[in-house]
Amino acid sequence: MADRPTPPTLGAVMRGIRSRNGWTLKEMSAKSGIPVSTLSKVEHDRLTLSYDKLQQLSQRLSIRMSDLFAEDESDSAPRVTGRRSVGTIDQAVRVTTDNYDYHYLCTDLRQKRMIPIITRIRAHSASEFGDLVRHQGEEFIYVLEGEVEIHTEFYDPVSLKTGQGIYLDSSMGHAYVVADGFDEALVLGVCSSADDGLMDSLMSLHG
Repeated sequence: MADRPTPPTLGAVMRGIRSRNGWTLKEMSAKSGIPVSTLSKVEHDRLTLSYDKLQQLSQRLSIRMSDLFAEDESDSAPRVTGRRSVGTIDQAVRVTTDNYDYHYLCTDLRQKRMIPIITRIRAHSASEFGDLVRHQGEEFIYVLEGEVEIHTEFYDPVSLKTGQGIYLDSSMGHAYVVADGFDEALVLGVCSSADDGLMDSLMSLHG
């Protein structure tokens, strides 16, 4: 039976957190409130931190206490990445279908758990729309312009005016169409899933 890998020390975990975020010791000290000299000793396994200091570290860096006691280095997915992306229409990835113009925002970030999409709706009826759409996860739709009618597999249609939104299970068949009296409608949608590959599945579906 192979020996179990030795769990990383607190120092190794701290170095990993700092490395993933691209922080210097001075920057990490400023963020955590722990002196540079102390952090340096911890990273070189010459000093450990008290429970109070570990709690302070997790709160200041917005990470879980358990992340400071990782069992092995194979758990390489960072909980805190510090990443961000400003989404604008002119930088969005546009996908055009018969029913919608999709503008995928913040596409420079990969493996997102939420996919923000600005969608211009053109279909005016469920029959014009065609088969209901289904995909993994959940989504929230907020009407920016016009009025939309939401058709779902298990509920009667509901109309949403500008400034109204709806949250729903995306695996339930659904379709968004323009309400009577409007030529088009514009909505902000945010699709979310705990599974990887949501962006790919949406792009495949919408493409």
